[in-house]
Amino acid sequence: MDINNKIAIVTGASSGIGVDFSQALIDKGATVFGLARSTDKLKKVQQELSQQFKPVTMDITDHDAIEKWIDETFSADHQPDILINNAGLGRFADVDKLPLEDWEAMVQTNLSGTFYMTRQIVPMMKAKKSVCHIINIASIAGKIGNPKMTGYNASKFGVRGFSEALFKEVRYDGIKVTCFYPGSIATSFFGDKDMDTHDNMMQPEEVAQVLINVLETPDNFLINDITMRPLNPKAPEDQ
Repeated sequence: MDINNKIAIVTGASSGIGVDFSQALIDKGATVFGLARSTDKLKKVQQELSQQFKPVTMDITDHDAIEKWIDETFSADHQPDILINNAGLGRFADVDKLPLEDWEAMVQTNLSGTFYMTRQIVPMMKAKKSVCHIINIASIAGKIGNPKMTGYNASKFGVRGFSEALFKEVRYDGIKVTCFYPGSIATSFFGDKDMDTHDNMMQPEEVAQVLINVLETPDNFLINDITMRPLNPKAPEDQ
């Protein structure tokens, strides 16, 4: 795919790797509709990037709001070529101590939000005459279970299964589907959850470069999943 002049949607675009994804796409000449819940954060990202970044205040767990925005934004002559389902959140605790609202928030955001966006975008991609690409951002937690991560693991394993099925479903419609399984990235994702970022984590711009590499593969070449990890995951002071 030649990314220049393409239209991309990036969810979770107000922070973390969503910002770097948006920057990398814009650097290649794409117009990016960046979705997130915080209007203020989106406006700040737009100031940092360019007018090719179109901020959209959106809660991706609200299917009706997504449908309304898509109907108002896109048309037969103006349709997205790239969808990056990046929005996600993590809440970590023992299974008997994990609040119900945390479980429900993870499933709704990480899994249902991915489904809500995809089911609205796929019909438009099917109608296009060019190859389109959907990239779902799971996590290494979509492949490996860990204590205190039952809810997060379940939602990301769900993204893994959704991506595998979707890839087989739409490949003959000219739609590529790739699922990313990144390990630790130096972002604010974990907040104050006993995990500080350090130099040995993957950097967001490195993951964004992988995104560009995958998007720019030849039209009949598909990487349907890709796992990324730090070579040495330990903090320098731990070595």
